[in-house]
Amino acid sequence: MAGRLGQLAARLMLARYLIVSIVSLWADTALFLALSHWVMPASWAAFVAYAAGMVVHWVLSVRFVFTDSDRRPSHVQRASFVLSGLIGLAITVGLVSALGAIGTPLLLAKGAAVLVSFTAVYLVRKYVVFARR
Repeated sequence: MAGRLGQLAARLMLARYLIVSIVSLWADTALFLALSHWVMPASWAAFVAYAAGMVVHWVLSVRFVFTDSDRRPSHVQRASFVLSGLIGLAITVGLVSALGAIGTPLLLAKGAAVLVSFTAVYLVRKYVVFARR
């Protein structure tokens, strides 16, 4: 019984993380499209938009995904979250820049970056940043 409850809890955590990621991605992508269309080159727009999305993700993650009523987020946890976000940021900027340079439409390049960075960052956050100690 305990094993099944643990599996259910893990699935619910992933589902909540996915919802939070979708909200953050929406904010990230909307800002990316606006900035890359009107204000700055795609690589810089990807950087700024991803950083804004990371702030949205942190706020929602600590409230709805990786909740632990016994403790508040520590400075180390915040720093680890930012570092994990930098992994995603590097993946995002790198893929958007590389794919854009070979003529891939920006939205398609951003989509590819989202798939790769989502997977990498989720695993780091689940098993490192918000791991139960």
